[in-house]
Amino acid sequence: MQGADRVAAILLTMGKSLSARLMKHFDPAEIKQITRSAADLRPVPAQQLTSLIEEFATQFAIGASLVSSSAEVERMLDGVLPKEQIDEIMGDLAGNPDHSIWERISVAGEAALAGYLQGEHPQTAALILSKVKSSTAAKVISQLPADRRNGIIRRMLAVKPVVDETLRQLERILFQEFNAILARNSGGAGQARIADIINRLDRDEIDAILQGLASTQPSAAEALKSQLFTFDDIAKLSQRARASLFDKVPADKVVTALKGTSPEFREVVLSVLSSRVRKMTEQELNNSQPMRQREVAEARRTITDLALEMASRGEIEIRDDNDDEMVD
Repeated sequence: MQGADRVAAILLTMGKSLSARLMKHFDPAEIKQITRSAADLRPVPAQQLTSLIEEFATQFAIGASLVSSSAEVERMLDGVLPKEQIDEIMGDLAGNPDHSIWERISVAGEAALAGYLQGEHPQTAALILSKVKSSTAAKVISQLPADRRNGIIRRMLAVKPVVDETLRQLERILFQEFNAILARNSGGAGQARIADIINRLDRDEIDAILQGLASTQPSAAEALKSQLFTFDDIAKLSQRARASLFDKVPADKVVTALKGTSPEFREVVLSVLSSRVRKMTEQELNNSQPMRQREVAEARRTITDLALEMASRGEIEIRDDNDDEMVD
C-alpha cells in the first residue's frame, strides 16, 4: 500500500471516535482522497496491517521528518527566493556533494552506524569500518556486542583490497540504505537544520515560506515556526540573555536596528544597556534621520545571527520555557 491507502487503513483500524478526531486535521482535498481510498480498500491481511501500524508507531515515536525530501524543500522555497539563493540554500542543506559516502558515514553518528552494522554480515561490517575514519570506527566497535566485535576485528585484520566494481556497488547500496536509515532517525535534526537556514532569511521571506507551507502541511509549518528565531523574538529572551547579546552589539547597530520599533520593544532592549550606552542610544534615536529599510533589516539580521551563534555555543538560551518576560 502507498499514500492515502496506508492512511485509510490506519484510520479504519483506529475506530470511529479516534479517526473522526484525527480527520478534523486534514484539509478537504485530503479528506476526499482518504475517503475514496477507504471505500476502494481491499481486505488487508493481519500481518500486513500489523507491520503498517508498527511502522507508523515507530515513526511517530522518533518524530516524522518535517520535509520528506530535498525536492520538497526546494518547492517550498520556489517563488519566494531567487533561483541563485535557492541553489545556495539547497547546497548548504545537502552538504558538500564532493564528500564520499565514507565521509558522510564518518560524521553521521556512531549509534546510527552501529545499529546499521548489527544487521550486516561481519565481513561487510569489517569492510565498512576499514573505510570510515579511525575515530568513528573505534567508537562504533565499542558499542557492538563482544562476540560480534571480536569477529569483525579479526576480519578487519585480514581485509584485502576490494576490486573497484565491488566497492562501487557497496557504496551505492550504502548510499541508499544507510541514508534512508539516517533520514528516518533525524526528523528533529532535519527540522532544526531547515529552521537554521530559514532563520537567515528576511522577515517577509520567512512569512511567505510559512504561509506556503501551511497551505499544504499545517502541522509541519507549526513545527517549523516553533523553532524559528527572529528579531521580534528578542523580547522573549531572559534579561540575562539580552544583556549578554547586546553587550556584543556595536552601539550604531543597536540604533539602526531599533528604528521603527515600538516604544515597548525599545524599552526591552534599552533596559539591558549600560547607563552611558543607553543615553547615547536614546539620543541617536531621537536625533538621527530616517534610514533605509534595507539598512535596518541588515542591522536586525546581524543581531539575530549573533543570537543564533551565541545559542549554538551555549552562551545564551533563546527558548526558555520558564521565562515569563514577554512583550505583546
